[in-house]
Amino acid sequence: MAKDIHDRFKFEHALWLSGYTRVAGVDEAGRGPLAGPVVAAAVILPPEWLTAGLPKALLGLNDSKQLTALQRERFFAALTGSEQVRFGIARVDADLVDQINILRATHRAMNAALAQLQPPPEHVLVDGNPVPVLSHPQTALVQGDSRSYSIAAASVLAKVTRDRLML
Repeated sequence: MAKDIHDRFKFEHALWLSGYTRVAGVDEAGRGPLAGPVVAAAVILPPEWLTAGLPKALLGLNDSKQLTALQRERFFAALTGSEQVRFGIARVDADLVDQINILRATHRAMNAALAQLQPPPEHVLVDGNPVPVLSHPQTALVQGDSRSYSIAAASVLAKVTRDRLML
């Protein structure tokens, strides 16, 4: 199996070995711009993919900022169309962002996306810094969207959803 598969499943694999079967990656889009909503996505990938490898349609999955718009759309379709992938997507609109600030809005969207996952995740891999108000045990990974397939998948879902809303 390719080294990249192991490297980008490294954090999930450690949690799976510890007995966690529902490990979610979470990321957001829209924190930097001064307009529009903030969107967060949470994704649980199947542990079997560590040994089986990613499906062909997901080969090349990476941080959404490293992908073209066409690649993001293809990965979005593959992720949302897979019966094996569980995901949640949530947004906080600009008016509420202005009221509570972008950081709190991001955290709210993350919790709302995670709440859509049933059964809930047992552990969450978060892109960036720890989220004190996150409703699940977590591991924060700086540049996690390029280090974890689960976070990369969440990155793609959040970015495509926000881009579609902005159009």
